[in-house]
Amino acid sequence: MTQVTAMLVMFVLYGVLPAAGLYLGYRGIKKVTAPKMLEYEAMPQLGYIPEKSLPEEVKTALAQINQKGEKLRVMYGDTNNDGKIDDKDTVNETYVMIQNLMDRHVPLAVADYRRLHDLDGARADTTKIKHSNVTGKEALLEVLRTINTQFDDLLNASYHQDGQKLLATNRYLQKRFDIPKIEADAPSLTHTEDTLTAIENPSDKSPKSEDIRL
Repeated sequence: MTQVTAMLVMFVLYGVLPAAGLYLGYRGIKKVTAPKMLEYEAMPQLGYIPEKSLPEEVKTALAQINQKGEKLRVMYGDTNNDGKIDDKDTVNETYVMIQNLMDRHVPLAVADYRRLHDLDGARADTTKIKHSNVTGKEALLEVLRTINTQFDDLLNASYHQDGQKLLATNRYLQKRFDIPKIEADAPSLTHTEDTLTAIENPSDKSPKSEDIRL
């Protein structure tokens, strides 16, 4: 081993490897000790907020909005029913409203509450806002409840609308297939009835007794 090679090995062993170990250790400790952030697929804008900074009631309401909003986004955004929302879909007013609620109004409401909470955490949860009868926490919950109610109404409307489509499809299929079937069976039923009538009430065309004797 030459002197240069030996110096290079010493540099890696006593320089690079210890530095890399310290860096990885620092990153690992930082990751373990870092607060857990909010994770809402339909509202990624809230991903910078630590979970511990919001009351449990608020996080529950946000989880409900996230779940309902994701469903509604697909219902009203995937207009061509291809399983994804892209440029091929037709944007409507309802879809834009849903996106605005999740992208703007919810994050803004949460940010306003957090500013109040940062000023004085106890006051935001206990002190009534001037000229109102609610605290900062209650005001945020009212905003979230309003959005939740709106999403419930949209889900109900979508359910009944799709249900009416199913009923209309069923009526069409019954009309399309049942009526021709009845018409096709009608001649055979008529023929059967005529046969039974002929047996019970022989007509004048039946062979006479004299003809039989001949």
